Amino acid sequence: MRLTSKVLLVLTVAACAPMVEAPPMPVTLPPEPRPEQPVRPTPQPEPQRPAEATVDQAGFDGWKEGFLNRHGGARRAEYARELEGLTPDPSVLRLDRNQPEFSRPAGAYVQNAVTPARIAQAKQRADRVPWEVVQRFGVPTEILLAIWAQESAFGAVQGDMDVIRSLATLAHDGRRRDWAEAQLKNALDIVVDGRRSRTGLKGSWAGAMGQTQFMPDNYLRLGVDQTGDGLVDIWGSDADALASAANLLAQAGWKRGQSWGYEVILPPGFDYALAEGDARPWSFWAARGVRLAQGGVPTDAEAAEAATILLPQGARGPVFLALPNHYVIRRYNNSVSYALAIGLTADGVAGKPGLVTPWPEEAPISRDQRIGAQRALTALGFDTQGIDGVVGANTRAALRRWQTANGRLPDGHLTAALADELIALAQGR
Repeated sequence: MRLTSKVLLVLTVAACAPMVEAPPMPVTLPPEPRPEQPVRPTPQPEPQRPAEATVDQAGFDGWKEGFLNRHGGARRAEYARELEGLTPDPSVLRLDRNQPEFSRPAGAYVQNAVTPARIAQAKQRADRVPWEVVQRFGVPTEILLAIWAQESAFGAVQGDMDVIRSLATLAHDGRRRDWAEAQLKNALDIVVDGRRSRTGLKGSWAGAMGQTQFMPDNYLRLGVDQTGDGLVDIWGSDADALASAANLLAQAGWKRGQSWGYEVILPPGFDYALAEGDARPWSFWAARGVRLAQGGVPTDAEAAEAATILLPQGARGPVFLALPNHYVIRRYNNSVSYALAIGLTADGVAGKPGLVTPWPEEAPISRDQRIGAQRALTALGFDTQGIDGVVGANTRAALRRWQTANGRLPDGHLTAALADELIALAQGR
């Protein structure tokens, strides 16, 4: 489906972001450095697009020649043909540097995604998920509906940007060059092999495509021709798109008959240093006073699994027991907020009650604050293992160590106020 420019502008306000670090879990696929996908808002009137910045065409042309030398091989002529006359897209770089998922608190992201309207829309489309897909791959209908809703508003907002141009722009930029060049090569192969026309190879600014927003490598490896027409049409075929998503989750280790996780209540005096640490069976957590927020206990199969305690918005927000399927969802898009949005939407579709603990309201954290906090923690002796503006597991672990050393509750949650405090402390040393 080709979208109008109005829908495109809506899509670009919240697009893909780099992966967030995840605790290791035993899944079958290698890590996919796929940018994070946004909550797709309801289309609004088109805003005025900012003027594009001047581009370095000479440098871009030099990068293209290097790309062809590195990856062209026997297909150099075909690749060169598709790249001929290509220019970098400044809007891609602008969006890559201004991603809301890492500035917005988890609760704001999840609440924007998990709404009664979206859940009702998903329920209305339950019969469009082929039952044979659910039986074959073992992924529940409600999970596939949640992904479909989150990734493209049920196919309505797929992105209308030239995937090859977007990936070439990201590769030339160099921040994620190896990843972007590999994805670009796969996108070129899709066109050269005749799987999709160049004009039809449309997607988000980060190269995610179709109703379930597959990156080119996943399209080639995991795309499913559910309709049997000889094409994997994740753009126009609901069945192909949903079967492909189910295949990705199944190959990543989806456990049939198990939930993604549960909201839990922690007891007074809980050792927050255990959060995001080693995964443990339910018996370990129950012995420390953890209980399911809605009562009851996990199933026997779930209780035997290793699970992790997650505090996506610190000790003041909802707390979750993340089972292996939570991490499988994060193989689709490696973000805690994204996986929670999928899981909670699916729970709503299945008729489960909402959260017991409300999300606290917090100010967004700017990129400068995130980078400043990482630099400050490292300077104060609590190494974040990199300064990139992504508050992932390493940064949260460093923050927990600082909190413990300074008599704070070690929940590893960085707020805007705490970031400013850390920056001031480091500057005053």
